[in-house]
Formats: sequence, structure tokens, C-alpha cells
Amino acid sequence: MKIIRYLDQEGKPGYARQTTEDLFLRIEGDIFGDFQVTGESVNPVRILAPLAPRAILAVGLNYRGHAKEIGSPLPKRPLLFMMLPGAVQHPGGPILLPRGLRSDKVDYECELAVVIGRSCKNATRANALDHVLGYTCANDVSARDWQKEWGGGQFCRGKTFDTFCPLGPCLVTRDSMPDPHSLTIRSMVNGEIRQESSTSDLIFDVPTLIEFLSGSTTLEPGTVILTGTPPGVGVARNPPAFLQPGDEVSVEIEGIGRLTNPVREEEV
Repeated sequence: MKIIRYLDQEGKPGYARQTTEDLFLRIEGDIFGDFQVTGESVNPVRILAPLAPRAILAVGLNYRGHAKEIGSPLPKRPLLFMMLPGAVQHPGGPILLPRGLRSDKVDYECELAVVIGRSCKNATRANALDHVLGYTCANDVSARDWQKEWGGGQFCRGKTFDTFCPLGPCLVTRDSMPDPHSLTIRSMVNGEIRQESSTSDLIFDVPTLIEFLSGSTTLEPGTVILTGTPPGVGVARNPPAFLQPGDEVSVEIEGIGRLTNPVREEEV
């Protein structure tokens, strides 16, 4: 099932099941608990990010091709960093190039995002997917200067500016995507394909990530896990190709859809 979050004509948020390109059926209840799809069609004024995350856990260097393109050895365990929930941006909303704390090296990263639906702690590979509500597209926007040069050895400053985590356009429930490890994933800038790979290239698959991230740690419903990006990022191009005002970035994942955001400068 494809689920969207939307604003209605009165500006109220809601959830709906997307059955066709332009047919949406209202959902009653809590998508992290008991809910049901009604027969009532809705006409969204705006499509929102599929959820307001409780936490965002992100994994770096998790595609073999990306490790190769930046000349890095494969990690022995997942590399974790975190983002503020306020970094989330909706489909169609602008990615804002930081100007208050300036960055001139803002990059794109297409990623498969996992949404936790049931609380879990010390999950195992065998039961990890039982805790997943579904999957969506993510763009792990990255200020490479703050990440690599001025971040003091940690990623968070360069990864969690406002609008740096677009999510959407929908959430595909786990029953509709029983195997998330054979999906075509790509990014495009102004219509040009920059990244194109498969989630089969993941170093640590989704059950392994959930097992690791839930170790001695409770993952609450609404936690989003970003699973890493494939090769083709702007910083690895020759010459590097960073995002500019007026660009348009799209992330596309097989079976989920396309997430598109324009690029603008932050107003200060």
C-alpha cells in the first residue's frame, strides 16, 4: 500500500491511501497503530513528507560503489550520524543553501529511508523487518565543507541544516515491498542522471542496520533510518558539481516513486 500525508482544503493534515496517480482514500486512525482505509476520496492541496520523524538516524558509507569512488575501505560496522527532525523537507519544498552559516559545497545523496512502525530494542536479523512500517525516498543533502573541513571530525553540522532531509513522496508499506534489497535507485539534477545503482549494493542490509541501531537502544515508532547513498555524488565528480540556486533535484526509487525539490538560497 502507498500512503501519503497531505494538507486538505482547510489546512489540516491527514493520511490517505494512494490507489492511482490521482485517487486518494482517506485513512482513519494511527498509521503507527490501528488504522483503516475508508471509501472517502480526498483532494490533497499539498503532499507532505510521509511523516514527522521522531528521530532520524543516518548511515554513511554503505554502498560498495560509493566507498570505491571516494577511495575508502569498507567499514567493519555501520557508520552512524544523526539529524534533527527539523531538517525534513516536503516534496516540492525548496532545499535551502545555507547563508547564515554559509556553505558553498552543498551536495545531493539519494537514499532509501526505512520507517520504524513498532518500538524495538535489541532486534535480531531474523525479526528486524517485523518492526518496519515501510519505506520512502530520501535526499541526504550534505554541506561538504561543514562535513569534511570544518566539522571537527563529525558529520552532524554538515548534515542537519534546515531542509536538508527531503522525504517522500509516499510511504510504501512493508507488505508491498517484502524485499528492499533489489531496488533501482537514482538521483537526477536538472534532469541529468547523477546516481544510478541498486540497493543490492548495500554493504549492510536493512535487517543488519536495524539490529545494530537497536542494540541497547530503543527505536520508537516514527524513527527514520537513512541507509546510505550509491556512487555519483557531486563531491566525487571531476570537477566537483555542487548544487546551485535554480537547480532541481530528484530522487527516484523503484516501487516508491520520485521525490523532487528545487534549490534556493536561504534568506537571511
